[in-house]
Amino acid sequence: MAAAVAVAACAGAGAAVFVVSELGDSADAKDHAVTTPAPSARIACTEQGLVAGSGSSAQKNAMERWIKEYQRACPSVKIAYNPLGSGAGVAQFMRQATAFGGSDGALKPADVERSKALCPGGKAIDLPMVGGPIAIGYNLSGVDDLVLDAETLAKIFDSEITNWSHPAIKKLNPGARLPDQPIQAIHRSDDSGTTQNLNAYLSGAAADAWPYPKEKAWQGKGGHSAAGSDGVATGVRNAEGTIGYFELSFATKLKIPTVRIDTGASQPIEASPETASAGIADAEVVGKGDDLTLKFDYATSAEGAYPIVLVTYEIVCDKGNRPETLPALKSFLTYTASEEGQKILPSIHYAPLPENVAVKVRQVIDTLS
Repeated sequence: MAAAVAVAACAGAGAAVFVVSELGDSADAKDHAVTTPAPSARIACTEQGLVAGSGSSAQKNAMERWIKEYQRACPSVKIAYNPLGSGAGVAQFMRQATAFGGSDGALKPADVERSKALCPGGKAIDLPMVGGPIAIGYNLSGVDDLVLDAETLAKIFDSEITNWSHPAIKKLNPGARLPDQPIQAIHRSDDSGTTQNLNAYLSGAAADAWPYPKEKAWQGKGGHSAAGSDGVATGVRNAEGTIGYFELSFATKLKIPTVRIDTGASQPIEASPETASAGIADAEVVGKGDDLTLKFDYATSAEGAYPIVLVTYEIVCDKGNRPETLPALKSFLTYTASEEGQKILPSIHYAPLPENVAVKVRQVIDTLS
């Protein structure tokens, strides 16, 4: 693509975007520096530009890796992503502070209608880009393997089950040394697509125990709160007797054990990229036109299918994108949806899109205007 791209100003008050093109000095960063192959010539770069995005903290680690790889191939293009949470990502996109938003839940009809004012001749659409399991992490000395089911999880997060020695937990974990100790459940304080997907799972798989709407705001009673997936994960790591929810990459990075889910399959299901992919593969595309919103079967008992999954959507205008950002936006999203962009996801504990979905995403990206 030969057209030069001007650097785009980020409009809108309070738009705090920053480039996350490096992983920092962590051990993960050193590992990636050693194992990352040379960038592929198949990444089609624009000449220059800056594309700002914000939103889902669930995709933070995937976005960091994608930006690092993309900018190695396309150093004149800068991609900025701020993992403020899905609610903030949608809000910033809606006030034109960013070229794309990241959300772990699809746009509501009212948001799509509002978006027509900022997408001249078009509207905002949801493009699934990265999948993964929502891990249930816990901190309980002496318990290396913990099994829970949807009803028990619902009651824990709704303060109906408040002690680790509760009979319902003991029944699911025969032989485990469960302490007589209070449960400290930690949930997100910010509007979050991760929360929305957990609400949807609990509602879909344990409706009697979780009679709440599938919203981005936390619905259960009691518990403690923390901002972002990293805040919840850090809270679980640092306090005995805690339990919380976050993407698997956070659990792996902080060495937090995760719950296996009893779905009714022959064996409880562990959270992994492979079991999440099996869960996502059963999803149905329910979006209209170029919108690719997915619907999950949260009550699945399929063998090897982890039921608490999410897909993060990149929210963009199908038509009416800013001319100064469109070429670089399409270039970057084309890479993230490509086979090359998707195949790195399992190595950082995310689940790639099923190929039938990925093909549709690539086709839509090509038509953005």
